[in-house]
Amino acid sequence: MNFTRRSFFQLSLGLSLGASASRLFGQGMSPHATKAQPRSAPSGRPFYAHFTDVAAAAGLMAPTVYGYPDHKDYILEAVGCGCAFVDYDNDGWMDIFILSGTRMNAAPVGATNRLYKNNRDGTFTDVTEKAGLHDLGWASGVCVGDYNNDGFEDLYCTYFGQNKLYRNNGDGTFTDVTKQAGLLNDAPRFGAGCTFLDYNRDGNLDLFVSNYVQFDLKRVPKPGQNSNCTWKGVDVECGPRGLPHGVHSLYRNNGDGTFTDVSVQAGISALRGSYGMTVISADFDEDGWPDIYLACDSTPSLLFMNNHDGTFREEGVIRGVALSEDGEEQAGMGVGVGDYDLDGHLDLFKTHFSEDTNGLYHNDGKGNFVDVTRVARIGVENRYVGWGAGIVDLDNDGFPDIFMVTGSVYPELEKTMPQFPNKTPRVVFRNLGNGTFEELLDGAGPGVAAPHCSRGCAFGDFDNDGDIDVLIVNLNEPPSLLRNDLRGSNHWLKLKLEGTKSNRSAIGARVVVRYGKKSQVQEVLSQSSFYSVNDTRLHFGLGAARTADIAIRWPSGGQEELKDVAADQLIVVKEGTGIVPGQGWSKPVE
Repeated sequence: MNFTRRSFFQLSLGLSLGASASRLFGQGMSPHATKAQPRSAPSGRPFYAHFTDVAAAAGLMAPTVYGYPDHKDYILEAVGCGCAFVDYDNDGWMDIFILSGTRMNAAPVGATNRLYKNNRDGTFTDVTEKAGLHDLGWASGVCVGDYNNDGFEDLYCTYFGQNKLYRNNGDGTFTDVTKQAGLLNDAPRFGAGCTFLDYNRDGNLDLFVSNYVQFDLKRVPKPGQNSNCTWKGVDVECGPRGLPHGVHSLYRNNGDGTFTDVSVQAGISALRGSYGMTVISADFDEDGWPDIYLACDSTPSLLFMNNHDGTFREEGVIRGVALSEDGEEQAGMGVGVGDYDLDGHLDLFKTHFSEDTNGLYHNDGKGNFVDVTRVARIGVENRYVGWGAGIVDLDNDGFPDIFMVTGSVYPELEKTMPQFPNKTPRVVFRNLGNGTFEELLDGAGPGVAAPHCSRGCAFGDFDNDGDIDVLIVNLNEPPSLLRNDLRGSNHWLKLKLEGTKSNRSAIGARVVVRYGKKSQVQEVLSQSSFYSVNDTRLHFGLGAARTADIAIRWPSGGQEELKDVAADQLIVVKEGTGIVPGQGWSKPVE
């Protein structure tokens, strides 16, 4: 990393989180800017993934209400929310859960979170009311996990006010069990990211929750009221700088349906100087214990390393994932996780504000990261505000690509500054297989090129045809469901994991798939992208390979190996048992 001794010294003392007035109070949003690097000549290689927005035909018609479309008076209205692919009824098809907000004066008719059941024919049915998930408020993030190990995935949602735990009853309905689970706040909080994880490896899913800012309508200034409330000379909503920081929490699962706040004991609550957003839990240093990465807006991002004794140490700066390459704070929002260069280590992609490049961090396998944004040629793009993102193999060629959604937080700007439109396109960085990427400015389909003001996105295979589709939240519009109509003859493999000694959802399980001369690692995650949840069936593109070897390390520490597994199928693997016959599928359902 290239930053000065002085900035390192300030960070080590925590001064960048409170004492640098020019940074914290000069502007509400991080002002870090990076000039885009020149684009290389197009590779000329065909890209076989093609995305079409089929949301309307699929029955996803309700808009995600979030503040007013043409202006935002408060940061609460601007941040937006996430979504999830989740098989809530265990029928083998990905259902859809989409969060929603409201408006300051009154909630429009139909404003609610929504659960859509997959009809297995390319369409979905809104079952929100039947499932007991109708809820009105300012929802932010969602994470999925079977916290009570009963075989059905539960939902935890963050809100401004009170976060909520929805227990899956196994009969198509959910119950709000926040109070009986011991998860009520003692005061209103601006909930942001969340993730289930088994940090103490006892087989029960614990819960980490980030909080964005301390937000009080009675005290927050209005647009233009001070220096934190303007951008490019235009009056905009205030924050996050100038607003008090959020405080993050870790809850230990007691194994009886309740949780205990262990934030103090674990060393989490000591970090009080960040605007927390998306949360990722994965084993970044490969020691068998889950760590926590927290993307932070306009403050250094945080990396909590697991000490194996119920405590964590924060090492984001020294491990290279807290700041930009030049040592500055950035507007970190969303995070993609994956092994982009097939070296067997989990890398990170973090999205930022417009006029700044998004960051790609290469992991050395010991949890130390190097910013390779420019080396990998991700730095060619800095025009958009980035949100949800993923490191996913879109064309099944065996090399994970990068997908990102975008959208402004300042809809007022485009009236006088058309170079900053409110609605912007999605972005695809195609992996060239040599450690570099090329941005596909066209050729990935109309679903990528279409402009929207988007926030969360989730990656999964909703139609069970062996490729990655994308679900996207669009503010004050219906969501997008990008169906991937993949051409070519590349092969693939999917794994659904079921824990026994480990947590039933197998969150934290680590899988290495070897195909041809390549190998790739993935982990089962509870949250990534921006406040969102991907299909937890791990998807590996295999290119020309027709078989693969699989190595699984379960969260409990147990290991299994599967040899010469045939391509083009979903397999279900149960901890200690191996492949479960008859529970996967081997060809697309027409």
